[in-house]
Amino acid sequence: MNHTILHEVFTGSTPLGWMVFFAIVAIMLFLDLFVVNKKTHSISLKEALITSAIWIAVALAFNLGVFVFGDHTKGAEFLTGYLIEKSLSVDNLFVFTLIFTYFKVKPEHQPKILIWGIIGALIFRAIFIVVGVVLIEQFNWILYVFGAILVITGIKMMMQGDDQEVHPEDKMAIKLVKKIFPVTGKFEGFRFFLKIDHKIYATTLFLVLIAIETTDIIFAIDSIPAIFGITQDPFIIYTSNIFALLGLRALYFVLANVIEMFSYLKYGVTLVLIFIGIKMLIEHWFHFSTYASLGIIGLLLGGSIILSLIKNKKSA
Repeated sequence: MNHTILHEVFTGSTPLGWMVFFAIVAIMLFLDLFVVNKKTHSISLKEALITSAIWIAVALAFNLGVFVFGDHTKGAEFLTGYLIEKSLSVDNLFVFTLIFTYFKVKPEHQPKILIWGIIGALIFRAIFIVVGVVLIEQFNWILYVFGAILVITGIKMMMQGDDQEVHPEDKMAIKLVKKIFPVTGKFEGFRFFLKIDHKIYATTLFLVLIAIETTDIIFAIDSIPAIFGITQDPFIIYTSNIFALLGLRALYFVLANVIEMFSYLKYGVTLVLIFIGIKMLIEHWFHFSTYASLGIIGLLLGGSIILSLIKNKKSA
C-alpha cells in the first residue's frame, strides 16, 4: 500500500478514507455485539478495563495514521477532538448511571442498552456534524453562536451542584412513546417490544433506550460545537467523535467503579468548555494554534485528575 493511498485513508480526502473508517467501525461493533458479548452478562471491572484499553489503542492507532500519513496538524486536531469527547463523556455516563438506577435496570442488561445507544449516537452525531458544516459554510458567524453556547453551558455546569436528579418520565420523547405504544410497565428479558393479543407493547427496556438516546442528543449539543472550535474538517470531527463514543460502553463500567476518585474532573471538563467557547469568540482577534489548544486542554484535564487523586490521598 503506497503513501498516496494511506494519505487518502487517514485524511478522508477521497471516499476510500470514509469507506475504510466505516469498515473499521462495522468490524469492531460486530465483534463487540456478536462475539465478545454474544451472551447477556454483567461486565466486570477487569473486562471493562481490557475492552476500554483496546478501544483507546484502536483510536490512537488511527490517530497515529492521521499524524503520519495525513499531516501533523490534522493529527493534533484528531487527538484534541478525541480528548474533548472523552472528557465530556464522563458527565454523560454519570447521567446514564442515574437513568439505570431510576428504571432499576439489571446489570446484565446495561451493556446491550449502551451498545444500541451508541449505534443511535453514530447516526445522530453524523446528522449534527453535517448540519454544523453546512451552517458554518453558509453563515460563518455561527461559530460565535457555538462559542457562546459553550461558555454558557460551562458556567451552568460549574454552578451546578454535585447532586443531580433525573426524571426520565418527564422527557418529551418518553411521553411520545407512551402515546404511540401502550407500555408493559416491566422488563421482558432483553426485548424492546412485545406482542400481546395482536397488539404491540413497548417494554420498560425500550423506555430506558429512549432516555439514553435523548440524553446523548442533549450532550451532543455541547460536544459537537466544542470540536468545531478545534477544526472544521468533517472527517476529523466525525472520526475523533465516533472513536471516543465507541469506547463509551467499556468506559461506563470502568467509571462506575472509580467515579468517586475523580471528584474534580467535572470542573476540568467545564473549564475546557469555557476555554473552547472563549477561543471561538476571540478567534478573529487572537488565534490559538492547535498545539496550544491541545496543551491547554491536556493541562486542564490532567490538572483536575491530579488534584482529585491528591484529595483522595489526603482523605485516606
